[in-house]
Amino acid sequence: MNYDRQVIAYKNYFLDFYGELPDNVQAKIEWTLNLIRVTRQVPEKYFKHLEGTKGLYEIRVEVGSNIYRIFSFFDKGNLVVLGNAFQKKTQKTPKQELEKALKIMEEYLNENKK
Repeated sequence: MNYDRQVIAYKNYFLDFYGELPDNVQAKIEWTLNLIRVTRQVPEKYFKHLEGTKGLYEIRVEVGSNIYRIFSFFDKGNLVVLGNAFQKKTQKTPKQELEKALKIMEEYLNENKK
């Protein structure tokens, strides 16, 4: 059974970050995004709703001891929109990254209102 979600990057927020990563990290991100595309119930280890937000999700990628986070949200049911991303250095998600993600989501939704 195929649970097709479409994954798109909104503007260059994610792509700029992605382009600077080493190949092995890019490969793991691709693997994770593909998992999100085709898995109905994506394990929280890889894809988690952020508590206290309206619809903001965090895509989680670990490569060795490095942890990467990609903020994302849904549009039109099965469209996953990628916003900003960052390398996580501490347990807590940096407040400015979270605020940026919320702004990006708002910007996207305002642009895509029909």
